[in-house]
Amino acid sequence: MPGLRSAALGIWVMAGGRDELDAQNGIAHFLEHMAFKGTDKRSTLQIAEAIEDVGGYINAYTSREMTAYYARVLEADVPLAFDVLADILLNPRFAPEEIEVERGVILQEIGQVLDTPDDVIFDWLQEVAYPGQALGRTILGPAERVRGFTRDDLFGFIGRHYTPERMILSAAGAVDHDEIVRLAEAAFGDLAPSVQAVHAPARFSGGERREVKALEQAHMALAFECPGYRDPGIYTAQIFSTALGGGMSSRLFQELREKRGLCYTVFAQTGAYADTGLITIYAGTSAEELGELAELTMAELARSAQDMTPAEVARARAQMKAGLLMGLESPSNRAERLARLVSIWDRVPEVEETVAHIDAVTTGDVRDFAARLASAACPALALYGPVSDAPALDALQGRLAA
Repeated sequence: MPGLRSAALGIWVMAGGRDELDAQNGIAHFLEHMAFKGTDKRSTLQIAEAIEDVGGYINAYTSREMTAYYARVLEADVPLAFDVLADILLNPRFAPEEIEVERGVILQEIGQVLDTPDDVIFDWLQEVAYPGQALGRTILGPAERVRGFTRDDLFGFIGRHYTPERMILSAAGAVDHDEIVRLAEAAFGDLAPSVQAVHAPARFSGGERREVKALEQAHMALAFECPGYRDPGIYTAQIFSTALGGGMSSRLFQELREKRGLCYTVFAQTGAYADTGLITIYAGTSAEELGELAELTMAELARSAQDMTPAEVARARAQMKAGLLMGLESPSNRAERLARLVSIWDRVPEVEETVAHIDAVTTGDVRDFAARLASAACPALALYGPVSDAPALDALQGRLAA
């Protein structure tokens, strides 16, 4: 990226919560935490100091299909950042005392999520959408699993899933391609390949989970199945969710917040996996307003199949394209985009190709997509807080058909 004096680089591992067995639930996230807890040549503090002494930062995250380890540094410090990233991935110590320290940290993280309604409700929604499947389990894992993980468990997950065909090195900004390749060959060239893991096909189920608790707000999260990220229909799904609840001009924001004052937060978004995806709608409101809010949400979804306008679709397309193109100005966003595209397509499509897919979505496509959602067999619904009097899922489904 000409003109930049900094760079972003990282290793994206195509292994996450979806790769865990039931007894391993939470280990991918535990492993991500342990990456920073010491190697054969650096202590926990030395890992942090190595990057922060030169003004950079280093971090990681775990998702259901990927775990990422990344850093941002100035141009001259790219080799250093690469060395630290390679070190934490290839030479972790997993010292027993550090495992116990980090176990406590993760248990605190789990407790924090459980105390945050608009976090935990999405875990419950995922579980309702994909019950009894790895895709439906929480990324953090249940506390009882986390308490039992051992050093051997961590090394076992690495040995099975942290293999070269599942690891993507991505860099953007002030980087030299040939130098990055040389560094990669020196650090990772001896890794032995293995058999690529195959996920069990996702099975969207749907249903309802209702957790009654004395909170100030009632929280509602609703999900419908949509295409996965390899399906061309994903662009229609993204445009639909943007028009429905992707910004201040969206239908849900205007109707539920601006016109009726029923909530402070309401949004719709699309999330995609290899073979499935979710259109998710979330809102928080008072117990007294929840019934009206839920029914109006369904009514707006059903109405969009009839009267979604060309102007709304054009606005959603513009928002998607602007988000894509603005993101390309950030080396961190660009490095992540490159890694994700390679993980999906084994290549990096030109930006113009993606823009063409977005521009090809018509108003008719969006209306047809909304109609299919409205006639879906059973969405997933999660309710949390003072929700004992909230409408049942079958009643809300009836509102879709009205």
